[in-house]
Amino acid sequence: MIQLKTRAVRDGDYYVINGHKWFTSNAIGSSFAIAMVVTDPDAAPHRRASQIIVPTDTPGFNLIRPVPVMGHTGGGGHCEIIYKDCRVPVTNVLGEEGGGFAISQARLGPGRIHHCMRMIGVAERGLELMCKRANTRFTHGSFLADKANIQEWIANSRIEIDSCRLMVMHAAWKMDTAGKREARNEISMIKVMCANMVMIVLDRAIQVFGAAGVSDDIPIARMWRDSRSLRIADGPDEVHRMTIARREVRKYK
Repeated sequence: MIQLKTRAVRDGDYYVINGHKWFTSNAIGSSFAIAMVVTDPDAAPHRRASQIIVPTDTPGFNLIRPVPVMGHTGGGGHCEIIYKDCRVPVTNVLGEEGGGFAISQARLGPGRIHHCMRMIGVAERGLELMCKRANTRFTHGSFLADKANIQEWIANSRIEIDSCRLMVMHAAWKMDTAGKREARNEISMIKVMCANMVMIVLDRAIQVFGAAGVSDDIPIARMWRDSRSLRIADGPDEVHRMTIARREVRKYK
């Protein structure tokens, strides 16, 4: 919460919001946005922020653009928003003032598992396309599927996908049976593992397709582009690894 800059200052029965946001999900065509804002900069870090519903027709809510990602903008996008003296009723706060971090944490566990499930599905599709290409592309005297290095890529992809699937199932089971707090380590581990696995599998698929693999004529390039952000979304790899390591070291102090 220390890095959060957008402020909401109480003015009677209203909050006045000022700040600059990037990657606000689905802002185009939506009737409202949810802004994570600092309401008390002097509170403890986990109590500084609140989440506030902001109708998109409120004066001072300025939708600048959907942010292009690697040259592409899709759907409602993840938009850049500038809040300039944007006034909303205090009743628009979600939960209690200062509870924004708790709301985020409550949804991040299931959200991260959902991301991991998507990454496994994307990797499965990448492996399917890789195998079909390997079975039909004949070069240098044999099909790609008969070449040792391609066989190794396919075998490793299957091992890595299924390893991630089992870890995700275990994390989901632990969250269901012991709660999100007890499953924090498992959720962090799958977030790192799946986000890196899908990039490796898709990179192999691109290589098997050659020049076509980096084109938009087949879906792999878009799958790679869309998946790359998941090593950043809901916490970058480095933060999750730091958290995992700290908890592991703590066991043996």
